[in-house]
Amino acid sequence: MKRRHLFPALAQALALSAIPALILSPSLAQAQARPIRLIVPYGAGGPIDLTARILAEAVKETLGPVIIDNKPGAGGNIGADMIAKAAPDGLTIGIAATATNAVNPWLYRKMPYNAATDFAPITQILRVPNVLVMNAETARRFKISSVRDLIAYARAHPGTLNYGSGGNGSAGHLAGEMFKAQAGIFAVHIPYNGGNPAQLALLSGQVDFNFDNLATAAPNIRSGKLKAIAVTTLARSPALPDVPPVADTLKGFSIDTWWGLVAPAGTPKEVIARLNHAFVAALNAPNTRTRFASLLAEPVPSTPEAFGAFMKSELAKYEKVVKASGATVD
Repeated sequence: MKRRHLFPALAQALALSAIPALILSPSLAQAQARPIRLIVPYGAGGPIDLTARILAEAVKETLGPVIIDNKPGAGGNIGADMIAKAAPDGLTIGIAATATNAVNPWLYRKMPYNAATDFAPITQILRVPNVLVMNAETARRFKISSVRDLIAYARAHPGTLNYGSGGNGSAGHLAGEMFKAQAGIFAVHIPYNGGNPAQLALLSGQVDFNFDNLATAAPNIRSGKLKAIAVTTLARSPALPDVPPVADTLKGFSIDTWWGLVAPAGTPKEVIARLNHAFVAALNAPNTRTRFASLLAEPVPSTPEAFGAFMKSELAKYEKVVKASGATVD
């Protein structure tokens, strides 16, 4: 009879012993029971949105459902502000990107959030090279096949070249201004309302060259409609191994596109660690890496500390770039 009562008593003791852990870590318990909201500060269908959805699928076994919530607008500021002002309980996380956390703080006179203090880094996700591209027919007509050729043509035909971008302060605009400054050339900047219209303008010959995101330019590079002149990373990109970096001609030239995961500042460290562990494992999974490779994106899993230091350095870097360009949007 005594043995019959032993197991219920033991089960009760174990249940009672678990109560303090649940009380000490309510956010962890909630995160297991409720879906995580992942805010993407850009529209559906773009590279950032696609990678967020890939990761959400990859972590569902460890974190449970992750719901993607697209909140585009104001260059990403609307969605980023929602991340910054969310409850720091691990149930709302989001994407931090070059624009939202490095460029916009210097581009907009009034910011709704503080990029330096309002976010808790989780991990960097990806790095995508930008690429200097020309309309293939234009490149043949101008006899341009390298960065040196483009610089030589610009110097021989002052004031005749132009380049397009997705708008004032976009990565393409800032890369173009950096290029002009370091090469000592002039080209008229023509801003468009987004990267897709800028690429269409290049394809139709309305502009002479663009600095585009490799993930979006790649299909037209593969089809032969665009000619890749150079990548903007310091070293060659595995995605375009035959295309040299701009830095081979202009020493130190480096500007690429990155994004990662953040939570609101004040999110408990143990919650950040749990999220980091799950997403880093997903980023390192062979299936995930294969899917990202198809987007010509390089996974960059990192510790929260490393991603935080990286974002801090990018914020300082773009302060100089944006101020030198004179770009503002408000």
